[in-house]
Amino acid sequence: PIFNEDKTVAIIFNGEIYNYRELRKNLEPRHRFTTRTDTEVLVHLYEEEGEKMFEKLNGMFAIAIWDVRKKKLILARDRFGKKPLYYAIFGGTLIFGSELKAVLSHSLVKRELDLESLNLYLIHECVPSPRTIFQGIFKIEPATYLIFKNDEIKTSRYYRQEEAFALPPSRGTIEECLKMFDEKLREAVKLRLVSDVPLGLFLSGGLDSSTVCSYAQELSSRPLNSFSIGFSDKDFDEMADARLTASRIGTVHHEKRLLSNEIKDMVFELAKHIDEPIADTGLFLIYAVSKFARNIVTVALSGSGGDELFMGYQTFQAGRLVPYASAIPGVLRRNIVRPLVNLFPTSLGKVSLDYKIKRFFAGLEYSADYRDAIWIGAFTPEEKRQLYTEDVRIKLGMTEDFSAVDRIVKEVKNLSPLDRSIYFYQKFYMMENILPYFDRASMAVSLEVRSPLLDYTIVDFANSLPRRFKMRGFTGKYIIRKLMENRLPQKILSAKKRGGNIPTARLLRGELKEIMLDCLSKEKIDRGAIFHYPAVRRLIDEHLQGKKDNRKPLWALIAFHFWKDNWLS
Repeated sequence: PIFNEDKTVAIIFNGEIYNYRELRKNLEPRHRFTTRTDTEVLVHLYEEEGEKMFEKLNGMFAIAIWDVRKKKLILARDRFGKKPLYYAIFGGTLIFGSELKAVLSHSLVKRELDLESLNLYLIHECVPSPRTIFQGIFKIEPATYLIFKNDEIKTSRYYRQEEAFALPPSRGTIEECLKMFDEKLREAVKLRLVSDVPLGLFLSGGLDSSTVCSYAQELSSRPLNSFSIGFSDKDFDEMADARLTASRIGTVHHEKRLLSNEIKDMVFELAKHIDEPIADTGLFLIYAVSKFARNIVTVALSGSGGDELFMGYQTFQAGRLVPYASAIPGVLRRNIVRPLVNLFPTSLGKVSLDYKIKRFFAGLEYSADYRDAIWIGAFTPEEKRQLYTEDVRIKLGMTEDFSAVDRIVKEVKNLSPLDRSIYFYQKFYMMENILPYFDRASMAVSLEVRSPLLDYTIVDFANSLPRRFKMRGFTGKYIIRKLMENRLPQKILSAKKRGGNIPTARLLRGELKEIMLDCLSKEKIDRGAIFHYPAVRRLIDEHLQGKKDNRKPLWALIAFHFWKDNWLS
């Protein structure tokens, strides 16, 4: 820990504060500094601002402060949850740590599966805050601080990104907005380029990473190293696009083609680091590029956030088709259209057309607030219920399947359905799924990843923009495309969203088949007494026989069982 002058305030901190130099300059006339670290700035900032200090921070962080005089502990997490922070109370003792494994190492902590959290995980592919997969252990939510005093816990939010949606619907012309966006992005990248260790760039070949890399290289006095990962499977390989961008902006580009046997090895490597199940296989891509980049750099910039802020996902396009599809009477849709759709031949490509159509009609059976969760999730509630043993179904009782979504919807109930959908992708998909797996995968190899598009000033700017500046027709990220139209190759600007992932569906019928069959064997499923083996076997057989693309539900089960074997036993 680092202390203040009289040792009445102590702090421990994980992360990076990008504006600490500016904060320090303000504090120096009134405080004595003994280090040049951002951590010491936090100590003195707390002395002056108390809990209001968190509003002044621009960065990613998990912070613990012990106030000796007031005998209180403060735990805080950054606005978007880039850095994790967990806590539990066992035997009257509050235990906290920036990793679940740290909390689990305490002798008082019990390792017990939380069935309600598992129920949420099977739908959402992650366990949403404030829950964890363990009973009695919780996450500090993003943009939240917790105070523990006199054996009582109180939590408060210090930032609400939803407030920007309520600003007037117009922020001027597209030209004025482009000027503002350019200034904010330039400053966000500039702040994150400050590093006393080697810094590089993640360059996937997509629009968001290409944009960040372009700004970074422009602001750098020397050529920066950029890194991309590709596959022999052309559906999933974007190395040619990354190479094109690197050539245009002038980075020193490094690329690696990931082999199937390397992915198989990563399954076992990551099992040691992932202390809570994550079913999004994008985890493997980030681990691979982080491991590759770590040979040369210690810090990397990424393009995370662009899809959630500027409507880049194909589900936003799907949302525009909902009124037309919903015009088909429900009985007709369920009894004729969906059975016909399910007869479409199964393709194992990257989010293939048949997969999208099948998932689209599955989502139509749910209310607007739940539809996106179904479109991007692993199991529907009906599929999940068939999976459980009778005993687990009884224990879960009337547990709400969408309780985590309901909490988010409640925060933005006065917004339009489309703005609620945008908020869902930011608050739920990005903050509960993508950013956590980015952190776990990169920190597994001690690489720090920074995300300029998630500077809170850019998030607020994006959420205040009129929707026509985010999506035109069926094209998302309109304002980014306009911003970069003279800076990036036309192929990058016009490319459809592909997303970073591995060829899971094909691998489960090939190199990962043995792992799947072992992990989901009758012996292991029956011994776990959670899932009904015939239901699991049906998922396996449908996938192996090409009757259905079950990549998402199967991987959710595999990831859970790997976690269970490593962390619950």
